[in-house]
Amino acid sequence: MFRFLSTGSAALIMVILAGVALFLIIKASPAITANWATNPDLSHGTTQGHSSFWAYVGPLVWGTLWSALIALVLGAPVAIGIALFISHYAPRRLAGVLGYLVDLLAAVPSVVFGLWGIFVIRPFIVPFQDWLNQYLGWIPLFGGPVSRTGSTMLAGGVVLAVMILPIITSISREIFLQTPRLHEEAALALGSTKWEMIKLAVFPYARSGIVSATLLGLGRALGETMAIALIISPSLIYSVHLITDTKNSQTIAANAALNFPESNPLQRDALIATGLALFIISFGVNFVARWVISRTGSGARRKTRAARSLPPSDPTSTLSTDAAASPLLAHRAVEKAEEAADR
Repeated sequence: MFRFLSTGSAALIMVILAGVALFLIIKASPAITANWATNPDLSHGTTQGHSSFWAYVGPLVWGTLWSALIALVLGAPVAIGIALFISHYAPRRLAGVLGYLVDLLAAVPSVVFGLWGIFVIRPFIVPFQDWLNQYLGWIPLFGGPVSRTGSTMLAGGVVLAVMILPIITSISREIFLQTPRLHEEAALALGSTKWEMIKLAVFPYARSGIVSATLLGLGRALGETMAIALIISPSLIYSVHLITDTKNSQTIAANAALNFPESNPLQRDALIATGLALFIISFGVNFVARWVISRTGSGARRKTRAARSLPPSDPTSTLSTDAAASPLLAHRAVEKAEEAADR
């Protein structure tokens, strides 16, 4: 019975995923194959001014990727730093409180983050935008007329960065805590400082977990709707500007949420077609994540095999024997093994 339930649950996931993909393809086909230049249902309203579906979805794909990248650049280092502080630096009581607070962020609805962005982040970020434009305006990212309202891609990216903090922090924290205690103690016993111990023992062990956590946060940022819809003033354009009102790229999810009620049936099919593009992007992100994790794992296995292949007479063979107990010795053993393999 347990095997039947387990197999059925796994198969159900695939069936649901296939059903979603089939639904998106069927509903998106009329809009993708339509002649946008001559079709009266597409030549006005929310799809006006686009010669084809690809001209319509292109800026949306760019805006989705651009906003998610901004959030990832701003949020991932902070999230990993918080996870490291909770797991290795904070006192136990403080670590427990911080862990609960970070986890509570995941329960906050998107619309609340959007309202917080409107009333707090946008006014707060205006002076910083002026500073960026004054001293770094020669960089295209910070060029253009500075927004007086704060309704910019930078404000949206800051809010998205806060929204992905709980995912990346919680997963990274758990991975850091799973680092074998013997590895950490061996590094400290050999004279490493705490930061050197973290670099040599914790980060290598948690590498694949950090990648997974970061890409899960990226997936959250890609599909976010209400926060972006409430904060920025978007347009269907390709733009890298961060501090302007009129040059913010729109995202797929926010565009569908804002335009779906006032669209005709064929325009709604076009919005569903953009959802298919987002589905493909999300699938690609997960595929890349799996590839990165597998590459990381295979590299670690290759180094382990190289260390184990050292002949007993090799003077570094004792290092390979002790590699499991010490990340420093393991690092030296791997270097010797790779040099031997190259020779």
